[in-house]
Amino acid sequence: MKDFFLNVSRYPRYLISIMLGVIWFALQPLAPFLKKPVTAVALISATISATICLVLILRAMLGLDSL
Repeated sequence: MKDFFLNVSRYPRYLISIMLGVIWFALQPLAPFLKKPVTAVALISATISATICLVLILRAMLGLDSL
C-alpha cells in the first residue's frame, strides 16, 4: 500500500513539470521581443489585456458576480 501512495504522489509533480515545460516552450519564441522596450511594452500590454478579457468572459459564462 505504501508503494501505491508513493506512485500516486508522483502524478501531481508530473503534471506540474509538463505544464511548466509547455509554458517554457510557448514563451521561448517571445523572448527576443522583450529585448526592445517598445515591443516589450506591447507584448506585456497584450498579455494583460488577453488575461482580463478571458477572466471577464469566464465570469459572464459561469454567472459569477462582477468585479
